[in-house]
Amino acid sequence: MNKVILHKSDLDDYLTKEDKKNIEDIERMYMSSLSLSDRIEAQDGDAISQLVDIHRAIGHRLSEISSENGRIHVYSFDTPAEMHDEASRLIAKLRNPSTSHEEFIYYMQRAYELMFGHVFSARRLGKKRSIIQKTPVTIPAQNYAVHRIPDIDDLIHGSVMCVMLRGALLPSMIISKAIEDSSSDGYITPFELFRIKRNESKNEDDMDYVLDLDRSFFSLDELDGKDWIFADPMNATGGSMITIARYLKKQGVKPRSIVFINVLSALKGALRITRALEEAEVYTLWMDPMLNEKAYILPGLGDAGDRLNGKDGEGERNMIQLIADYGASIVNLYRNQVKEIESTVLG
Repeated sequence: MNKVILHKSDLDDYLTKEDKKNIEDIERMYMSSLSLSDRIEAQDGDAISQLVDIHRAIGHRLSEISSENGRIHVYSFDTPAEMHDEASRLIAKLRNPSTSHEEFIYYMQRAYELMFGHVFSARRLGKKRSIIQKTPVTIPAQNYAVHRIPDIDDLIHGSVMCVMLRGALLPSMIISKAIEDSSSDGYITPFELFRIKRNESKNEDDMDYVLDLDRSFFSLDELDGKDWIFADPMNATGGSMITIARYLKKQGVKPRSIVFINVLSALKGALRITRALEEAEVYTLWMDPMLNEKAYILPGLGDAGDRLNGKDGEGERNMIQLIADYGASIVNLYRNQVKEIESTVLG
């Protein structure tokens, strides 16, 4: 088997002493909130007030750490206060165990639309281009509308979607579709597909990240000198993304830039990526404080891959099967992205 393995100890070498202290402080703050769990279940008003105060303090400290880093961009910290409500509502819906599979996809699409604007459009509000749009109205004459949108062509041309299968498949399609819609020429990003998994039998302090080259589909030439975009719902440890980027760079492939777009990121994962990869910028809708012993984000939202794709049956579905299971509405909406993915897989 042709595999690349990165061990957790390799990741921690990237963290500074200050990073480790900040992570420990945040974990200590969050663990104090867990002691309130039984009282919150019993609807104890004082415990609920304490929980709110603890989470407010954690959010304030996470905001300070992100700002000091400079390459970690959190939507709920960076945007005006009046825009925070939408992000908070979306994350609450995604966290809710009662949110159905179809609703989870819907809210994930909304979240990535917000993130696309945060990553690209917000950087170009002063540079716009006009869209002249023909409308269906023809009386008294053919009608046209003019819309001004940010001109981001130079930010998105040459971008490549680097897909960390499997939970990252649909988020990558969403970002690619937004790029297509925002470009002046309908640019379709290439898709480079990487089969990478954590060893779920191990704990966070002994984790391995395994890149299966035999089950990956990518071109080194397609990646060289390009803007690498990774879109994954969750950034827990940062290990999968770092494993892929390190492997590619060892093959002599150099990115022009690296952008990692998440809906939910743990502090540790965001810090590791920015320390390990000097070209990388991390953009996330919401930041959570810590990981549990199995490397799941706390408070988190569960297994985002399963909630997006549904659980496999007896055999693991391949990429084409996953896309088919999204259904006709998703496949038709992202038809150009599906075509590009099929081209990558089937040659």
